[in-house]
Amino acid sequence: MRRLRAAAAGLTAVVTVLAISVLAPSVHASTAMPVYGRTAGARPVPASAGHILKAHRFVTPPTTADCQAAIGIACYSPTQIQTAYNVAPLFNHGDTGRGQTIAIVDSFGSPTITADLKSFDDAFGLPAPPSLTVIAPAGPIPPYDNSDDRQGWAFESTLDVEYAHAMAPGANILLVETPVSETEGTQGFPEIVQAENYVINHNMADVISQSFGATEQTFPTTASLLRLRGAFINAAAHHVTVLAASGDDGATDATADGIGTYPTRVNSWPSSDPLVTSIGGSQLFLDAAGHRTAPDVVWNDGYGASGGGVSSIFPRPAFQSRVRDVVGGHRGTPDISMSAAVNGGVLVYISAFGAGSEGFYIVGGTSEASPLFAGVVALSTQLAHHKIGDINPLLYNLGKSPRQTGLIDVTSGDNTFAGVTGYPATTGYDLASGWGTIDAAAFVPGLAARANAD
Repeated sequence: MRRLRAAAAGLTAVVTVLAISVLAPSVHASTAMPVYGRTAGARPVPASAGHILKAHRFVTPPTTADCQAAIGIACYSPTQIQTAYNVAPLFNHGDTGRGQTIAIVDSFGSPTITADLKSFDDAFGLPAPPSLTVIAPAGPIPPYDNSDDRQGWAFESTLDVEYAHAMAPGANILLVETPVSETEGTQGFPEIVQAENYVINHNMADVISQSFGATEQTFPTTASLLRLRGAFINAAAHHVTVLAASGDDGATDATADGIGTYPTRVNSWPSSDPLVTSIGGSQLFLDAAGHRTAPDVVWNDGYGASGGGVSSIFPRPAFQSRVRDVVGGHRGTPDISMSAAVNGGVLVYISAFGAGSEGFYIVGGTSEASPLFAGVVALSTQLAHHKIGDINPLLYNLGKSPRQTGLIDVTSGDNTFAGVTGYPATTGYDLASGWGTIDAAAFVPGLAARANAD
């Protein structure tokens, strides 16, 4: 699986963590940190491990101009992201995700998550969530050893919690930790299934976000993958929405060793599962206030690219029948896209790397996109006054009239990556951006209304 690419080895959504320092002495410290990524060593990598390219930190939050001046890329704060997705009209009417719970599922979690979220909120003027609860229903978490693998999952957990909270500040956050590192199709999934079933059976969440995944071809057999679908079937029966990052390697994905990528088009699971909503990546171009200076494009900035393509395992589901000309006879991904670029990455506060490493880091990847959309689902669930459950049929229904329902088409870019030709963004649904992205002020009530109509 690929997680942030700022972690260790093995998550589905590849997040690129770019930890760098700005030039102004008042803003930065240049404490060296490990460099993570596919070349870190011949071992399975966390599926959520993205691209950590540098290892310095910001002691205080940099501005977009600071990042551009220092390293030539943009960075965005949670308030800029909130503005970009137009959540203020919802917040102003009391729709902040109040009464809803977002479950974040990650191997190991982070030993500093409670303190880090408080520092994040304090830095950006965000309210604390009503609750941040950490559980480990699949077994006790091994002691933190500050290894690359544990640092990677700690970063992933922190990213997920902070940006789900940023999009739905009134929602409860449930961090669900598992005791085994999820790696490409080889381990960790049974514990994830057990933990997710616990959450579902105990009515603990309205939406589950997964920033990890494994290439379908890295599972020993198709049957071994299909045996892991139990939590998603259970979630559908209990009307719990399940999301997964589509991956950070464009139309290809990680090989079983977690170091290389396949030379052909492949897809990753659980993003490819028809019972899961696949969240792809886009690149935003924002000014200091968070307003767009150009339309979004498919994330493909050299650090990674939005995962997307067709499954080799799942046939085309009924909800994709109207896009059969695009997906053919198989399940296509992604379904929708949110911010994921490294050039335009978000700022994450973390202290789990050890004394002297505390600070703000730049992160990108679809590991960012999934928790962002989990916040959007929490806003929709509050407005609907009940769990929405599997949103894929609703989402594709909204695609019939995108302008009226807050879907913003992404029509530029492609997800060609690592020498594998990808798919271009086009008008309407495509295999690089799905239905595009959203204007939350229109999309949230549209999704809630469709859920109530059905």
